[in-house]
Amino acid sequence: MKSSSSLPKHLYLVRTPPSQNLHKPSPATMGGKGYNLHRMTQAGLNVPVALVIGTHYTHAPQDCFLPVFSVGLHALEESTGLLFGDERNPLILSVRSGAPVSMPGMLETLLNIGLNDHTLPGLVRQTGNPRMAWDAYRRLVASYGEVVQGLPAALFEAEIDRLTQGEDERLLDFSQLRQLTRTFLALYETHAGRPFPQDAREQLSGAIEAVFASWNADKAVEYRRIHQIDHDMGTAVILQRMVFGNTGGHSGAGVGFTRDPSTGERRLWVDFLANAQGEDVVSGRRNAHGHATLAAVAPDAWQQLQASAQALEQHFKDMQDFEFTVQDGVLHMLQTRDGKRTPLAAARIALDLLEEGLIDSTEALARTQAIAMDALGTVRMVAGDDPDNAPAPLALANPACSGVVSGAIALDAQAVERLVQRGVPAILVRQDAETSDIAAMQGAQGLLTQRGARTSHAAVVARQMGKTCLVGCTALHIDEAARTVQMGGQTLAENELITLDGNDGAIYAGQATSALVPDTALRARLEDLRNHNHDKKARLHKH
Repeated sequence: MKSSSSLPKHLYLVRTPPSQNLHKPSPATMGGKGYNLHRMTQAGLNVPVALVIGTHYTHAPQDCFLPVFSVGLHALEESTGLLFGDERNPLILSVRSGAPVSMPGMLETLLNIGLNDHTLPGLVRQTGNPRMAWDAYRRLVASYGEVVQGLPAALFEAEIDRLTQGEDERLLDFSQLRQLTRTFLALYETHAGRPFPQDAREQLSGAIEAVFASWNADKAVEYRRIHQIDHDMGTAVILQRMVFGNTGGHSGAGVGFTRDPSTGERRLWVDFLANAQGEDVVSGRRNAHGHATLAAVAPDAWQQLQASAQALEQHFKDMQDFEFTVQDGVLHMLQTRDGKRTPLAAARIALDLLEEGLIDSTEALARTQAIAMDALGTVRMVAGDDPDNAPAPLALANPACSGVVSGAIALDAQAVERLVQRGVPAILVRQDAETSDIAAMQGAQGLLTQRGARTSHAAVVARQMGKTCLVGCTALHIDEAARTVQMGGQTLAENELITLDGNDGAIYAGQATSALVPDTALRARLEDLRNHNHDKKARLHKH
């Protein structure tokens, strides 16, 4: 077995304590996610061991299989004490993308790779948790079907709905999950025309290829076009030892920001789902809870998370957007990146970091250079002449990005396009916050969803685009066939006007008047920074 110190130059082993002998580690070679995992180990955080397949292989993924299977996988096994595909002591992996530039939700992820009929009993033996093992297995079959085989997600979602009858799927017991997995395996075979791969290496090859292939998916190409990102840089693929957030009451998955990405306030902003896996939070298909749930189910992990968030800011010198899993009360950090934020938040964060001594005035100036003074404020609803007659909201949702916007209801990308061509502002109304809606989100003024978390990939993208965004509106019901939506006992047809208030999460019928309320204190602070720099330049010029 080759030692991890002799890995080929485009493979990188990331572990705690950090690997000292990585070959030219950088975001360009390892991708941003892989490189940041390495930096998190340097900051002393608890990161599950990972093998990073470098961006070099994007345009010829087949070339990575020999080094991965002959050397890389052994290095992972050596570091974990587990064996991939082993019936008694199986190593289970997540397979994630990681481009040099952050592209939230645009590339694919697969979890629970290596689970099959042979390794499942071994995972049960390792964890003593048959419910979790069957839950992970049914998730793998569905996601592998969707990502690798191109089967519609609705195929598996419909089966979950049929079994749960509207109840939370996290309440399903071990025997129901076993039955669901068997149904999924049969569905997979029927619709894919071949059985689900029971060979762990075949699974891993398919997953690696699918993640590399997602670099060229329509939504990824569109995202790069909008943000002017180089198409040639490619993505890394990260094989990481799975930690399981679905092991029961003291476990879960979450996403957080070290500061509020809408306002920039210095407070942890966390979405957490107990007894769940990470994709549940970021996919936009599930509603999540705030940090209070995490503090209640795993108080030690909440304490660790607060300390980890502080360590991240100290190390990265910026507001971070991170993902984490809590397995049986223990916190594992899975990724971090500079967080997407509104211009208002960008200004406040840069000025606060300057005051806290984490960055200097040159850096604060560079980070705020492109921000216009009139962006420093919050758009708020203007009250009518008669405050007692203020309209009642149709429904409430979770605000993911502040501001107030009115527009015509659009239920899909085509409807958004038709409204935009007529010069009418559109609000995209969807069941889930899906990143495949990126082109529609670009055209729309706002996004409203029935399901999804504030930190779902689609909400992150909407916030980056400066779109008012409300998610997880449980009172919203969409009738695709009738092209109508129902909220608060009222039915509204597509093209009717609604208003989203991203400050308090309220949704109103019709058009509202709004105005920008300037943040005068923040404007004064930014002006001071700019004047101070101007005076410094003038003094230097004099001398």
